[in-house]
Amino acid sequence: MTHFQHFSDDELAALMKEGEEGAFDEIYNRHWDKLFYAAHRMVKSAEVAEEITQDTFMLFWMKRETLEIQSLKPYLAAMLRYEVYRYLAKSKQEQELELSIKQQAVTSVSIDQEIENKLLLEIITNLTNRLPEKCRLVFQYNKLQDRSLPDICEELNISPKTAEAHLTKALKMVRSNLSGVTHLLLQIVLLAKF
Repeated sequence: MTHFQHFSDDELAALMKEGEEGAFDEIYNRHWDKLFYAAHRMVKSAEVAEEITQDTFMLFWMKRETLEIQSLKPYLAAMLRYEVYRYLAKSKQEQELELSIKQQAVTSVSIDQEIENKLLLEIITNLTNRLPEKCRLVFQYNKLQDRSLPDICEELNISPKTAEAHLTKALKMVRSNLSGVTHLLLQIVLLAKF
């Protein structure tokens, strides 16, 4: 049994190049902590640093036969930096893609919401157009134009009690007619999403 801990880094690199797994294990044990801490300083995440360090050693083993190593420590440090840069580039692309998808979803939702609101407003307007004129005006001014009842009473020259009665009548009519329309509207919206 060979005791690889007595070999220098350069000797271990030469043995590993010939396929000696024990030499690789010794390199791994000697340098893993240093590479991990270097990666951690760059990415600020223990989990990511561990993944990058593992990837570095995996790549190191896979390319062992073609590597031209002058000095092991700087070579491993350079490989680690490459893996960190690769990770950061990939992470940035993923974040940009995720942001793009979120923006598209928000745009789609806001367009859908706008269509639904316009459709609902059109339905409510059509329903209220069936009401007597003052009743319709009280409802439209208050609910669609967000005006106060005292303001409406002054403009239409009616009492607050009359305005409240018109509003109550209009709301009952709209609610009773909207219950069936809401079901239809929901079906239209659901079909539009497919």
